Amino acid sequence: MVHDLRNTEKQRCCAVCGQAFPRSQLRSAALMRPHLFELVQGEVEGWSADSFICDGDMARYRRRYVETLLEDERGELSELDQRVLDSLEAGASTVQEIGRPSTEPSPTFGEKAADAVASFGGSWVFILSFCLFLALWIMTNIWLLRAAAFDPYPFILLNLLLSCVAALQAPVIMMSQRRQEQKDRQRAENDYMINLRAELEIRNLHEKIDHQMAHQWERLAELQQIQIDLLERRER
Repeated sequence: MVHDLRNTEKQRCCAVCGQAFPRSQLRSAALMRPHLFELVQGEVEGWSADSFICDGDMARYRRRYVETLLEDERGELSELDQRVLDSLEAGASTVQEIGRPSTEPSPTFGEKAADAVASFGGSWVFILSFCLFLALWIMTNIWLLRAAAFDPYPFILLNLLLSCVAALQAPVIMMSQRRQEQKDRQRAENDYMINLRAELEIRNLHEKIDHQMAHQWERLAELQQIQIDLLERRER
């Protein structure tokens, strides 16, 4: 019975949703930053410095406040901004959200082949191998076969072969470049989300520090006034 009474005493009601929560899951309105306090006060009746708000409602109002700030600065928010705000409201790390497995389909066999061909075509192995192939082709038709050469000078068959290779290699490289651009865009989006989350957290810390300093100055001024009153009484 005593244990139940203690649990009841430890729980308080959230002024926003009206549900009872343990004291560890509630935040005092007196410790809220002025902007958030005013935002809640404009929507909740009876909201005062003695009220309490649960963590879920606190995260929701914090998200709305940050969303309002971003809309004032940038106008309409993008999908990336909304994803950052969702992770901020849920209290999750943006890096972990980015690191989750993607729902995009895995690359097809043709895309993998295009990447492999582009990777090999842009290497020194391909350049040296192709130079060796050209040298053997020319030496075979000029010196080894001579009159029986299957592609005598000016090497029309070789020119045709090189044209075919160039015609096929160009679109394959373009396919690989397009996939690389998609990867680069994804990295840029991830960097943007992480930077935006860091900017919002730094702003939040600045506001918290400013609020705490102002609160401490008020308490110091109050203590100083009490000391002055005590000294005046003592002198009287």
